[in-house]
Amino acid sequence: MRRAERLFRIINEMRTRDVIRGAELAERFEVSLSTIYRDIAHLQASGLPIEGEAGIGYLLRPGFDLPNMTFTHDQVDALAIGLSFVERTGDPALASAAHEVRAMIQAGMPDPDKRKLADAPYFSLQIKNSAPPTVSLIREAIRMQLVVDICYEDADGKPTERSVRPLVIWNMTDGWMFSAWCEMRQAFRTFRFDRVVKLSVTSTVFEDDETRGLRAFLATEPCEEEG
Repeated sequence: MRRAERLFRIINEMRTRDVIRGAELAERFEVSLSTIYRDIAHLQASGLPIEGEAGIGYLLRPGFDLPNMTFTHDQVDALAIGLSFVERTGDPALASAAHEVRAMIQAGMPDPDKRKLADAPYFSLQIKNSAPPTVSLIREAIRMQLVVDICYEDADGKPTERSVRPLVIWNMTDGWMFSAWCEMRQAFRTFRFDRVVKLSVTSTVFEDDETRGLRAFLATEPCEEEG
């Protein structure tokens, strides 16, 4: 988690609690206690009315609030549809993040606009097509541009070992897939998550080059599904 995101989330935690201890924040955000102390000091130096000290606890004085966010009806509908879809079908980390985003947006919306998002009549029921756990690994590999080693079965159940450069994830009607540059085929290929027998994210970084990167993939015709 980037520091800017963590600082924002610390503020939101403090807005919902009377007093919160640094140890609780450290556990919540999976960082050291000294990191939380530095974050609190940074927020105090930035002018936030935070009272307390290390070892005792912190509180955000009444009267502080983040600027209100206002949205049109169409914008609220777009948020509701997108968040509901991710909450229902995303991998656990992504679904949790969508839930947090919903809470953050609602916290910044003026009354009675908060109800627009809470009561928006849009729901996703694609539970059967929920993301498999390996989706989160591919998401991280795409973000960090890391090569992934997979054992992949074709339609006949024949396994092959591959090294791939993951580029994009698809949620299709018949399942979750990801497209990548396949080193074995020396071409772009699309892989079904339900045929990935084994997956390991390596420490090898790949570049977004002209022939094997995301821009090259987007410029091609739809790539062939492997198997």
